[in-house]
Amino acid sequence: MSQIDWTKFFFGEEDWEFLLEISLRTVIMYFIILIGLRLLGKRGVRQLSVFELVVIISLGSAAGDPMFYKEIGLLFPVVIFAIIVAAYRLTTMLMAKSKKIDDLVEGKCVHFIIDGEFSIDQFNKEGLAQDEFFSELRQQSVSHLGQVETAILETSGNLSIFYYPDDQVKYGLPIMPALFDQASEELREAGKFACAHCGNVEQLQPVKSHQCHRCGRKKWVKALKTCRIK
Repeated sequence: MSQIDWTKFFFGEEDWEFLLEISLRTVIMYFIILIGLRLLGKRGVRQLSVFELVVIISLGSAAGDPMFYKEIGLLFPVVIFAIIVAAYRLTTMLMAKSKKIDDLVEGKCVHFIIDGEFSIDQFNKEGLAQDEFFSELRQQSVSHLGQVETAILETSGNLSIFYYPDDQVKYGLPIMPALFDQASEELREAGKFACAHCGNVEQLQPVKSHQCHRCGRKKWVKALKTCRIK
């Protein structure tokens, strides 16, 4: 059994001098990236939109090869960085002047909840799982949809939630797992029930099956009207 050449294992075909060169290249590229991000302005270092994420990935890709391959001179990534930053500046200028270009690049914010009920069409367009959305709401101390006046998915991916005051809380669909999992077609008692699909609330009597007037689904959960615990 042949012995392992540990020098080759750690350094490959290169020598110690190339390790020093890599270190110098990495330091230089670090400052180039730092300058590039600074030139992008504050938008480049906030919560990233899809557009900004593409720019950051492009900068990272341009910076990677010069750090490791001595065949690539450092002038090339500087030129690439200059082009990316210039393209970013031009795009943001056009976005500021044109709402259509802004919507095309950044996308539009989406209303997921309006007046305590799901905006079904908007919700389905985003392909967001209901469980995932409920988890986001629960982390904001929401226990049912009647506590929420409006929930908006921003272009950055953040969820903005506007709540009803305690004295205006409505009956709403419970989103706590133990309650939501009790959704059923058969209703054995009278009361306020919320559609498990769209959150529509109706006053219902005991019935084997009842179709939601809003979305046509048939599963219901007993609605809640509790205030949000802050």
